[in-house]
Amino acid sequence: MRRVIFNQKGGVGKSSIVCNLAAISASRGYKTLVVDLDPQGNSTQYLLGLKDEKLRHTIADFFEQSLSFNLFSKEPKDFVHKTPFANLSVMPSSPLLDELEHKLETKHKIYKLRDALKSLGSIYERIYIDTAPAMNFYTRSALIAADRCLIPFDCDAFSQRALYSIHSEIAELSEDHNRDLVIEGVVVNQFQPRVKLPQALIEELMSDGYKVLPDYLGQSVKMRESHGASKPLVYFAPEHKLTKQYEALFDRIEDVQLPLEV
Repeated sequence: MRRVIFNQKGGVGKSSIVCNLAAISASRGYKTLVVDLDPQGNSTQYLLGLKDEKLRHTIADFFEQSLSFNLFSKEPKDFVHKTPFANLSVMPSSPLLDELEHKLETKHKIYKLRDALKSLGSIYERIYIDTAPAMNFYTRSALIAADRCLIPFDCDAFSQRALYSIHSEIAELSEDHNRDLVIEGVVVNQFQPRVKLPQALIEELMSDGYKVLPDYLGQSVKMRESHGASKPLVYFAPEHKLTKQYEALFDRIEDVQLPLEV
């Protein structure tokens, strides 16, 4: 399973969702990999506690290697780093991704990530992909490489408009390049149950035919604290309400038999 979490709008909790779902996956015994394609490196920092510029053998090094033929090229697994958590690894980001993007597009390397993740599928049972909040070369590579996609939604009008736009873009890319890609649904994040607007926006999405997953993720200072500790919630605060919400979401996307009704 290769799952990408993507929204063109920033600040919707993409990296938090990626890392916390991946951490739950690892805690359940699945060999799990996070691929950090965002030059900001938030997932890398969250899982390793290190700035990406201090790391060697990053995802940028993997892409740079693809630009020139070399008999002694490293394998995709050589760009993977173990985290402090059992069963959980990361292919870390790098600021150099920005510099490489144009060269990669010019050389038509859009399928390199797909091929790499297919080979890593013999090692990792679950792969989660984090992207920048933009439909750029790396995001398109991720959507081509993945078989599932979750779209985070943070309950405001800007996020709603972004969702309408990217849903059609993902569908078009899937039609042209990856017919196996399934949009699993919309993940409601930073939900405030006592505020009317979020519920109204969610109901509007549902009336427009969007599959909104019923396991809403709330707001909590525990998330920021877990970022600071470089420790996903399932390890940082296993009994917290938000952790339980993430576990419910994980169970939802892992078990297609669960009902979708709220």
